[in-house]
Amino acid sequence: MSLPRADYDPRRVCLNPFPEFTLGKHRRTAGVYIAGALFALANWVFLDAAILSAHMKPIWGDEVPVHVTFVDWVPGICSFIGFLIVNIIDKDRIRGDEGFGDSRAVWRARLFLFIGFAFMAGGLAGSICILVLKYVLGDYPEQFSYYGYANVTQNVAMMLAGVFLWIAQNTSGEYEYNLTL
Repeated sequence: MSLPRADYDPRRVCLNPFPEFTLGKHRRTAGVYIAGALFALANWVFLDAAILSAHMKPIWGDEVPVHVTFVDWVPGICSFIGFLIVNIIDKDRIRGDEGFGDSRAVWRARLFLFIGFAFMAGGLAGSICILVLKYVLGDYPEQFSYYGYANVTQNVAMMLAGVFLWIAQNTSGEYEYNLTL
């Protein structure tokens, strides 16, 4: 059994191999921009697949075997509704801060936050189901599975955008002050 050296300081041991990266006063702005980029990427990928599906010309036979239909749009719509619900809710209301007075308001805010995340999770689960049932298990050529992968990518990116935006909007800003008496 060995004892630690006299010059050993456990507070100086770095277990994180990555350099420390702080945004300082710009973290809120960076979070909003990251969320916007993820949201744009999500919708661009799916719209690319939908447009590609609409303009696909038959190669092997008389018609194209599969297209992006309304069923493919439903998970993205659910994720978007969840995105809106989650980002409408104020973080202070969930914690019960700032004396909102009514304990039912805190309960309702938590319920709506749960419903919003449930919509986003349902959209993601739905897109995975559509990918597997429609594009992977269907007897279609491999090139058509891109439609399903685009759907899953849209829902994952939209879920991440919702989380980034909710965290970014609920951090204290550069010009925001909390004064309590």
